[in-house]
Amino acid sequence: MELQYNELDRIRVIKVTGNLDILGVGEIETKFAGYCAGDDARVLVDLSEVDYMASIGIRLLTINAKSLASRRGRMALLKPNANVKNVLEMTGIPSIIPMYDSFESAEAVLLGS
Repeated sequence: MELQYNELDRIRVIKVTGNLDILGVGEIETKFAGYCAGDDARVLVDLSEVDYMASIGIRLLTINAKSLASRRGRMALLKPNANVKNVLEMTGIPSIIPMYDSFESAEAVLLGS
C-alpha cells in the first residue's frame, strides 16, 4: 500500500496505490487522517491506482469525509477504476463524497462556494 501527498492550488491531493483492504488501510489510516486534518481543507483522493476496495476502505473514506465536513472542509474522489467505482456506487458513497473523472472537474467543485 502506498500513499502520496501533494498540494495543488489549495487542494490536498492524496494518491492511494494498492488495495484498500484490512492490511492496506492499516498501513495508511493514521497518515491519511493527518492529511485530512485542519479547518476548511479541500481534499482530493486519487483512487486511479486502487485495485480493490473493501468495506474498511469505504469506512476510511467516509469517516474522513464526515470529519472534514464538520470542519467546513470537503472531499472528492478522483478516477476510481471500473471495479472500485462500482463498489462505491453500490454502497451509495457518491451521495456523500462526489466522484470525478478529471482533476479540473473536481477542482472546480472543491474550490467553489
